Amino acid sequence: MKVFKFGGASVRDANAVRNLAGIVRSHHPAPFVIVVSAMGKSTNELESILSRKWSDTHFQDQLNKFEEYHLHICSELFSETNHPVFEKVSKLFQALRDSLKTVSKHFEKDHDQIVSFGELISTTIVQTYLNHTRVAYKLVDAREIIITDSNYGEGRVRWDLTTKAINDKLNYPADTCFLTQGFIGADDSGNTVTLGREGSDYTAAIIAHCLEADSVTIWKDVPGVLNADPSRWNETTKYEVISYGEAAEMTYYGASVIHPKTIRPLAVKKIPLIVKSFQNPEKKGTRIADVQHEALEPAVIFKPNQCLISFQVCDFSFINESKISLIFHLFEEFNIQVNMMQSSAISFSVCVDNPDDKMKNIINSLSAEFDIFYNDQLELITIKNYRQELVDRITRNQEVLLEQRTRRNFQALIYKPTWES
Repeated sequence: MKVFKFGGASVRDANAVRNLAGIVRSHHPAPFVIVVSAMGKSTNELESILSRKWSDTHFQDQLNKFEEYHLHICSELFSETNHPVFEKVSKLFQALRDSLKTVSKHFEKDHDQIVSFGELISTTIVQTYLNHTRVAYKLVDAREIIITDSNYGEGRVRWDLTTKAINDKLNYPADTCFLTQGFIGADDSGNTVTLGREGSDYTAAIIAHCLEADSVTIWKDVPGVLNADPSRWNETTKYEVISYGEAAEMTYYGASVIHPKTIRPLAVKKIPLIVKSFQNPEKKGTRIADVQHEALEPAVIFKPNQCLISFQVCDFSFINESKISLIFHLFEEFNIQVNMMQSSAISFSVCVDNPDDKMKNIINSLSAEFDIFYNDQLELITIKNYRQELVDRITRNQEVLLEQRTRRNFQALIYKPTWES
């Protein structure tokens, strides 16, 4: 059993869907589970439509154009104007309109309900096209096999229920192939819960873990795992092989090629993860596995939209474990990840993803204990396996607010970076 995951860029238009079908066809007759994301930037569009609904702004034109986008893809894939796919897609859009009528101000729950339509629509189109081209796939609703808690927006997998559901629902003859949605699951009450942005990689890893699959392949618009974002760095190198540990650290520090939660479920079962290009599927890509290797080429990882928060004690007592515990307890409550931290005698500074509207709550909750200062619109740059000449090159003429280094890793928090590669 192999698991393939195709992201939004790999199904963004009719040609991309045809390309997906060609890739799948070239790997048959091996049994597969295919995980598919929403088409193109559909999740962003649905979030924008929902935001307009909440603010009582007219959104019908935007929603109509969003539907036309999908129907246009259908018309390019299916020559028959009365093909059943058009009715299937229209019914999903009617269900979307009905859902938008009932949304309240319960942000997280309504958000997950609405944005899930991107995956539901895309998998309907892709599965219908695969069957149309004589590649038979059974469509399985991810909400029936990925069971989570009710932490909307960042659902936590209930592994016992999920393992049972996956093995029950995907327990068909060995030559049966399945297609399902990435990014979404459901709690045990049947409410739709998303797994976090770009969570389709994680879906593929969950399924592979539960089925003890031979491998997972993620199809991207890059040739594999690169040592830097090619849109930010001109001198990229592709890694041929990476250990689970190296890949997990890269995702933690902000490398966007793989979702951060993807590695662990695969590493536990020693299931290889392969990152390949859907534009050049014959190329080898990058293999992430249980391997040992020498130090890799330095990886330069950019994480924008960062915020530096400094907590200074009000009474000039020292920063101690109990005061740090107060801060971390609040971060856990608000689901804020710390990307870097530094302590001094009377202050404690943390770099986090910009907490936006949570900052007011943080200040209100801790203002009795601390004077709180913060800077936003920052960028965190991490160099894994760094070399000093690379550190000098990146920090030259930059305003560095916070800097740290270990034996292998260097991090700098930059204010309005102006350098070029």
